[in-house]
Amino acid sequence: MQTQIAAGRVFDFSHAVGRSAASGTGFRVPVAVATGTGDGAGVAYVVNRGYEMVPNVGWNRTALGVRITKLVLGGVSGEEEIVTEFSKYGDAPGQVIWPAGVAVDSQGRVYVTDEWLNRISVFDGDGNFLKCWGDSGNGDGELDGPSGIVIDSQDDLYISDTRNHRVQKFTKDGTSLAAWGGYGSGEGQLDSPWGIALDSDGYLYVADHMNHRVQKFTPAGEFTASFGSPGTGRGELGRPSGVAVDSDGDVYVCDWSNDRVQVFGSDGRFVATLQGDAYELSHWAKMTVAANPDAVRRRREVKNPQVEWRFSLPSDLVFDTAHQRLVVVDTQRMRLQIYNKLKDYTVPSRTI
Repeated sequence: MQTQIAAGRVFDFSHAVGRSAASGTGFRVPVAVATGTGDGAGVAYVVNRGYEMVPNVGWNRTALGVRITKLVLGGVSGEEEIVTEFSKYGDAPGQVIWPAGVAVDSQGRVYVTDEWLNRISVFDGDGNFLKCWGDSGNGDGELDGPSGIVIDSQDDLYISDTRNHRVQKFTKDGTSLAAWGGYGSGEGQLDSPWGIALDSDGYLYVADHMNHRVQKFTPAGEFTASFGSPGTGRGELGRPSGVAVDSDGDVYVCDWSNDRVQVFGSDGRFVATLQGDAYELSHWAKMTVAANPDAVRRRREVKNPQVEWRFSLPSDLVFDTAHQRLVVVDTQRMRLQIYNKLKDYTVPSRTI
């Protein structure tokens, strides 16, 4: 289903971007995405988790494909374009080991969380390293497994401090401002929070990963609501990872272990499910297949190509407000899937 109509919303699949690649025109275990602001509109930053080492070569600690990819998403397939790549595997300043989240501030600076090094690395929009900050621990301002990150209109940062089971708020320079949460399953408590997003009123939505729900908080950290419960049915969640909110207040959730994206209204009411619609290979993937005649022949033998269209462990997503589209990180497929949210859609009339 490439165009889905549900509860007055229309989600129209646009195109896929990516292929498996350790560098260049592709991704290697993409886990997070952020779109640029201002002059960077239409630009996206993708966090590549990569592979930690060459298999079966114990002495080789060089990770494959760990990097941040900056690209132009394009309006249709074929318009996507790599701009640059930056950072690499390591613990030196500007390097990352387990990059997990990414966000862009009002000045175009890029912030990357690292859940192994327990720090935040900051780059300019071209990928030049500026600074890093963060200390390991469970005290005020300390981090243990930072993952999701979002930045408000004042350029303050909200970070999912995953293994401390809390959300922390920092200035852009790393000064601790507030923290809330704590391990548990009660209202306002968290179990391994991951994705985090802000709505236009400043409310925070947190993907409460191991509690199989999304929780909503005020900017001051006061619990206001939650939605989702364990399961595979409509509105039920299995280890949600990413979360995003659009300008209409609709909430998008990466339902990670259920291999889908679910859409909820601002009141937490279930709206729709997106399962992935990449019926056509991405432009970059087509280049790979075209260069390999054996791959072309084998693909023609596939009896159920729809399996390839679908999401596989989607980890993150962002709503690109400038272009009214949803960008989903389809992690196991090494690609992005992009959906336009149509405002003035007219249902085609029957002519026969």
